[in-house]
Amino acid sequence: MTTQPFTVADVMTKKVVAVLPGADFKEIVATMQRWKVTAVPVVEGEGRVVGVVSEADLLLKEEFHDHRLGLMEQLRRLDATAKAGSRRAEDLMTSPAVTIAPEASLPQAARLMATRRVKRLPVVDSGGTIQGIVSRSDLLKVFLRPDDDLAAEVRRDVVAHLFPVSGPRVDVRVEAGVVTLSGEVRDPALVPLAERLARAVEGVVDVRCELTARNGT
Repeated sequence: MTTQPFTVADVMTKKVVAVLPGADFKEIVATMQRWKVTAVPVVEGEGRVVGVVSEADLLLKEEFHDHRLGLMEQLRRLDATAKAGSRRAEDLMTSPAVTIAPEASLPQAARLMATRRVKRLPVVDSGGTIQGIVSRSDLLKVFLRPDDDLAAEVRRDVVAHLFPVSGPRVDVRVEAGVVTLSGEVRDPALVPLAERLARAVEGVVDVRCELTARNGT
């Protein structure tokens, strides 16, 4: 039976630090300092995410503290200057928030973070209610899987599936997340696929494929 891929729900932090839309500037800063986070979701009602306030949003106040902008620069940075003069989360936040569903895959989360240039994503259900938060470091948790677990999954879901006959002659070793496949197989055409599938196992750092084709039947 093929192992189900890891999802955001498997690695997200379920204890979420959030603020209300009416939270003032100092309260937001204090919350970030206390919980050692660099951004907080803004929630209303029963936990529906309406935005996110990050350190970058807050630092605009410091950036424009003693800096007079020319007219053209003001027009170019209207959103930034508006945030610099704001005091409440509802005016400071980036909205709508970039969020992700609990059932999303880890590659989906990584791509979304990269394309939207964010370090963390509020995890919300279909109604927009917060379920957790996933950060870059959370996505790296899969690389903490024990080598024995990785080896067992590669044997079960790759070797046994692709090589039901010659599988017993295939050796799977994993060290520091690096998978080494060695031994003889009947069908050399399946060797590249075996390497690709082993590489796709969550937590695998790299694959060394030393499989060779068996002579004869």
